[in-house]
Amino acid sequence: MELIFQNQVALVTGGSFGIGRAAAIAFAQRGAKVAVADWIKDEENTTLERINEAGSEGIFIQCDVSKHADVKKLIDQTIATFGRLDCTFNKAGIEGIIAPTHECTEENWDKTIAINLKGVWLGMKYELTHMLLLGKGVIVNCASVVGLTGFKGLPAYVVSKHGLVGLTKTAALEYANAGIRINAVCPGVIHTAMIDRITGRDNEVEKQYTVMEPISRMGDPKEVAEAVVWLCSDAASFVTGHAMTVDGGFTAG
Repeated sequence: MELIFQNQVALVTGGSFGIGRAAAIAFAQRGAKVAVADWIKDEENTTLERINEAGSEGIFIQCDVSKHADVKKLIDQTIATFGRLDCTFNKAGIEGIIAPTHECTEENWDKTIAINLKGVWLGMKYELTHMLLLGKGVIVNCASVVGLTGFKGLPAYVVSKHGLVGLTKTAALEYANAGIRINAVCPGVIHTAMIDRITGRDNEVEKQYTVMEPISRMGDPKEVAEAVVWLCSDAASFVTGHAMTVDGGFTAG
């Protein structure tokens, strides 16, 4: 695999599991040193082990992205360890509690928005501050296909992802002349722990989610990771402000 990120540093929030883990490994396989952040520590250190197996270096930093002090510490510690920050994948997010709009609690609304939207804004705030000093950088935010359309039963989640697409486009315009590109990925139904929580691993419920995909299967986290590393690479040098669907045709209909 070509080492397109050799001598570069990537940061992945929500990197202990699922799409975040796949992205951290994909960066490492292409030569990047990787800072992995999550509010839950992977006790088996699987992500870091896979980074090491790829011949790269990684660190884990525990971080609640909804907290200003945690996010500042995350960026400061990444730079203190590796000396720079070139690419960021702001993946950390939660689905919240499934309920229609009138039954969504204020607690669920506030927590979901705080992590999924405020958390990305806080991350970008400190990532951009460093990248402006560096004179370049790439940020990819993890939105969702439901950041482009509606979806019943997850009002706070849908709002957070719509907001994230808007934040991505706004920031992309603000820093386009500063050597910093900012994009979003919008995954469809990806087989992760989040989907397992939503479906309860019930085969019949899983089939309902699979049917949503014209490609007739759920996506794999690695497929989203490949889109992320492409957006961060020089191959995407003319791409900024884009919300890229990785959705098996979910939004095509």
